[in-house]
Amino acid sequence: MSSEGVTDPAPLPELPTSRFAGREAFAQLLRDALAQAARQGWRELVLCDADFAGWPLHERQVVDSLHAWSHAGRSCTILATGYDTVVRQHARFVQWRRTWGHIVNARVCRQIDPINFPTVLWSPQWTVRLLDPARSAGVCGSEPDRIVQHRELLQELIRASSPGFPATTLGL
Repeated sequence: MSSEGVTDPAPLPELPTSRFAGREAFAQLLRDALAQAARQGWRELVLCDADFAGWPLHERQVVDSLHAWSHAGRSCTILATGYDTVVRQHARFVQWRRTWGHIVNARVCRQIDPINFPTVLWSPQWTVRLLDPARSAGVCGSEPDRIVQHRELLQELIRASSPGFPATTLGL
């Protein structure tokens, strides 16, 4: 309990440095990372996937974490080969993106085959990357070498991308 008599939120589990396998393991790592980002005030996030079909972006818990994380001075870059699946499957996330469009830089990389497009959640504090999409297997951790390696991969994609997935669409 805090000094005001209010119960402190339960501590978040430490984010792992390990290999993982399975869709639920991957989804849970994403949930935990976004909750940790909100709790610890991570300044930057990069979300990268061909279409985000396997991400839990439709879940209230995930969008609540993103809302809690979203403040002035924060930035989120989203990279995909297209956003049709996001619009169809992740309505809560689409609404969050509209609300926080001023801190979200959505990019599209149409020239890269979706089969070869990396799946990564990156921050300067921790990162996760899917290496085998068929088995939802990958690696995660906070080691400086891993963070730099994933950042360099994402910077290449950002350079090869263009703006996409606007926060609002203007009609004529």
